[in-house]
Amino acid sequence: MTTKYKYLLLLLLCFFTAIFFTFGDAPPDPGGGPGGGDGPVGGGSSIGSGIILLLSLGFTKGIMKLKACLKKDFTNNS
Repeated sequence: MTTKYKYLLLLLLCFFTAIFFTFGDAPPDPGGGPGGGDGPVGGGSSIGSGIILLLSLGFTKGIMKLKACLKKDFTNNS
C-alpha cells in the first residue's frame, strides 16, 4: 500500500515539475550589444543586504552557543 503512495507522489512531482518548466517565464533579455557599457555586468544588484543578513545570522548563532556554554558551566558548578 505504501508503494502505491510513493509512486503516486513521484508521478505528481514529475507532473508539477513538467508544468512548472513548461509555463515558466523566459529568461530576461541580457540587453546591451557588443562593447555595450550600459552598466555593470551584474546588473547593479546590491549584496549589502545579503551580507547584513549573513552577519546577523552568524551573530545569533554565536550568542546561542555562548548561552548554551554558560548554562552548561553554571549547571555543572552548582
